[in-house]
Amino acid sequence: MELTINGLKSAMAEQGYIAGDEIVVPLFLSLKLEKPLLITGAAGVGKTEIAKVLANIFQCDLIRLQCYEGLDENKALYEWNYQKQLLHIQQSKETGVEKDIFAKEYLLERPILRALQSEERSVLLIDEIDKTDADFEAFLFEVLSDFQVSVPEWGTVKAKQIPMVILTSNGERDLSDGMKRRSIYLYIDYPSIDKEVAIVKAKVPQLGTDLTWQLARGVAYLRRDLVLRKNPSIAETLDWANSLLCFNADRFTETLVEQTINVLLKDEDDYLEFEEKGGAKRMLMAMAGEDRDKPGCGCSGHGHSHPHP
Repeated sequence: MELTINGLKSAMAEQGYIAGDEIVVPLFLSLKLEKPLLITGAAGVGKTEIAKVLANIFQCDLIRLQCYEGLDENKALYEWNYQKQLLHIQQSKETGVEKDIFAKEYLLERPILRALQSEERSVLLIDEIDKTDADFEAFLFEVLSDFQVSVPEWGTVKAKQIPMVILTSNGERDLSDGMKRRSIYLYIDYPSIDKEVAIVKAKVPQLGTDLTWQLARGVAYLRRDLVLRKNPSIAETLDWANSLLCFNADRFTETLVEQTINVLLKDEDDYLEFEEKGGAKRMLMAMAGEDRDKPGCGCSGHGHSHPHP
C-alpha cells in the first residue's frame, strides 16, 4: 500500500487497532525515516500490539526479541551450533577433508540477525527493552543506527532489508540518551472512555452499544478512582466484554459485577481496595454515568510523540 497517514490509520482500523493521529503520525514517521519507534507506557495499553498489526498490514514476518534481565548479545544476535561443529571436526579427522566450521550452516540465528538477514522486510519487535541493562542497549546502538552487526568470524553483516523496528518499554528503568536519539518516541496512555468503547466495538461487536458504554465507564472508574497496584489493561477489558457474552448479559447487576470482577482485578490488595471504595454498588453508579460530572479519568488515551534530536 502507499504509505500515508490516513492510509496507515485505515489499515490499522481494519486490523481492529483504533488509533488517532497521536499514535499514527509517529508510527508513520518511523516507517518513512526508517528509524525505530520507541513506545513507552503502562503494561497493557497496546504497545506490543502495534508490532503485530504492522506485520499483518505489510504481510511480513514478525520477529520478536523478548527482553529479560541478563539477556546478552549472543542470545539476541547469534550462537554457534557447537555440537554440530564438534561433529564435523571429528569427521574431518576421519576423512582428512577440512571444512569451515564457521560457515552459515553452523550458525544459529537469533532474532536480530534473523531480521537483518531476511530477504523480505520484516517487523523486529524488541519487547520490554527496559528489562535489559545498559550494556545490552550499547550493543543495540550499532544495529539501530546502521542496521548492521559485527560477527567476528565473518566481519560486518549489513541488513538485506531494513526491518521495521518497534521497541517497547514499561518504564521499569530510564533508557539511555543514545537509545532515545536513535528512535522516534511515542507514549501511549490508557484510552479515554470514547476510545475504549470504539476498541470494544471493533473487537467484541456482539456486546451491544449500551453494555459497551457501561463497561468502558466501569473500567475507567477502576483506573481513575481506585489506587490499584495493577490497572486493568485493554486486553483485560476485552476479556471482560467476552465474559459478559458467556453470561448472555443484557445489563449489569451487582451480582454480575461481583462474579466477573476477577477478570479485571488480579491482586488481593486491589480487590480489597475495590470493596473498600464501595464495591459493585459504587461501580454500577459509575457505569450508569452518575458521576459524569467528575473530572476526567486521567486516561486521555493521547500518545505524546516527537523525534529525538
